Amino acid sequence: MRFPGLRHSLAAVAAALIAFSTAAAPVKFETARIYIEYNSTDNDLGFHVSLDAEDWKSLTIVNPAGTTIFEVAGKGPYGRPNLGLSELFFEGAEPTLTDFPLDDLLALFPEGKYKFIGVTANGDHLTATSTFTHAVPAGPSVSSTVNGDSIVISWQPVTGPPPGFPNERIQIVGYQILVDPFEVTLPATSRQVTLPREFAASLAPGSHAFEVLAIDASGNQTITGGSFDTP
Repeated sequence: MRFPGLRHSLAAVAAALIAFSTAAAPVKFETARIYIEYNSTDNDLGFHVSLDAEDWKSLTIVNPAGTTIFEVAGKGPYGRPNLGLSELFFEGAEPTLTDFPLDDLLALFPEGKYKFIGVTANGDHLTATSTFTHAVPAGPSVSSTVNGDSIVISWQPVTGPPPGFPNERIQIVGYQILVDPFEVTLPATSRQVTLPREFAASLAPGSHAFEVLAIDASGNQTITGGSFDTP
């Protein structure tokens, strides 16, 4: 005995389930991370976020305890289809560890997986997780030499955390050097960089600040500042 009505009903249910599962599947953020930036020269520390996705209009970040720590939404044209947002980067305030003790700061941002939950301007769901740790690298010991328009910035390798920080394993993946507006990121094996001669020749006589950032595999990074003088 055949039941054509039942066959059509089952086919409709199957099609609906397929459509639902396809529609419900969230899209991944292209980038989503939360990390620590410590300035060993100024002894201040902040918690920063960087993310990227196409045409998103709302974002929520939830910590490992399930507490929402950040929300933002685009309005007006930023909430319209195909006119949503893309990249977002923001820095948390960076109090000195004298004013805000390290243990108190770290307690506000526990280690674990942070969830990024968003919605695109077209109504699709976005999701990602970022594994956050308290593995903060020590600030690199820096130096510089100037010989005419040859300027070399050097640093010592970083192998552990700063004094008083959690004793977690540090794995440096790179060093970033900044002499505004010059900026370059080098491999973890690098120990120095020579500024481009054209850039060095453009610098006015006097003192010039630079920064060297040690970047850990966790994404956490530590800055050490220095300076050099040009004749």
